[in-house]
Amino acid sequence: MKNAIREKLLFLYKFSLAPKQIGSVTPSSAFLAKKMIDSVPWGRVRAIAELGAGTGAITKYIGTAMRKQTKVLLFEKDPYLREELARLYPDYSCHVDACQLGLSLQQEGIGRLDCILSGLPFFNFPQQLRDLLMDQIAAALKPGGLFIAFQYSQQMRKQLDRRFDIEHIHFVPLNIPPAYVYVCRKRESDS
Repeated sequence: MKNAIREKLLFLYKFSLAPKQIGSVTPSSAFLAKKMIDSVPWGRVRAIAELGAGTGAITKYIGTAMRKQTKVLLFEKDPYLREELARLYPDYSCHVDACQLGLSLQQEGIGRLDCILSGLPFFNFPQQLRDLLMDQIAAALKPGGLFIAFQYSQQMRKQLDRRFDIEHIHFVPLNIPPAYVYVCRKRESDS
């Protein structure tokens, strides 16, 4: 109970400092985290990244779902949150900037990812940053790989649809604020 309250207070504090980077006043709910995790075909995932891992609200469910040999990369800009993630998840590699996704894959010796999970608040970002992130995500995924992202609106739908096949959009009302989980697949024809 203490950890949950501490996590919520920390998240609220970080939101007050950088609302456009954090995107919400509270961490993702267990309902949202499970919807994200349940959308991953874990039996076929050898390498996965989580963008905007924050306080680990989704990260904590990865370990129970993944196969033992799965490589996990976490991306978090906030230095304090990144240090906490590294402490809590020592078997995962932590990285600073999702805009450097390709470079991080090279450093880790990973060709391409099978899946990318994202809690980044894309609509809060300027269009140029959104485009850069989408370029990095598309380049990092294997053809047929999954990009699973939650957003608080459907405003990113057109941009996602231009780059991916949107297979499902799940509405998760039991989250503050309610969220949409986009399950997107990189087209096989895209290299």
